[in-house]
Amino acid sequence: MDLTIHASTLPHDDADAALAFYRDTLGFEVRSDVGHGKTRWITVGPVDQPDTSILLAPAAADPGITEDERRTITEMMAKGTYGWILLATRDLDGTFDRLQAADDAEVVQEPTDQPYGVRDCAFRDPAGNLVRIQQLR
Repeated sequence: MDLTIHASTLPHDDADAALAFYRDTLGFEVRSDVGHGKTRWITVGPVDQPDTSILLAPAAADPGITEDERRTITEMMAKGTYGWILLATRDLDGTFDRLQAADDAEVVQEPTDQPYGVRDCAFRDPAGNLVRIQQLR
């Protein structure tokens, strides 16, 4: 098989805040922005990786989701346990410093050498999604 990762999805509860974080704070380009208000699907990605994207989608937008499920999703997002993504950089400390200075990135973990062999840090985006960033070797 010849497979590539085309897109990954993260939920948002505020499209404007998600857009500001992924575009302005992380520096991703906007590939599409469809919908209006809280019901917007925004596709972003690294400028130099046009075939890899993150779809920022309204949380619990599926009409088949029950109110109990919607409430659970909202609670999990608030705790930061619903969505997450793993990114990588060649300059972890510099990236951490820039994100720490941003108003919309909540620090979860400073750069740390993990016992399983990677050095990484972690933030939460405005919706509570965990954004882990690893140091490339």
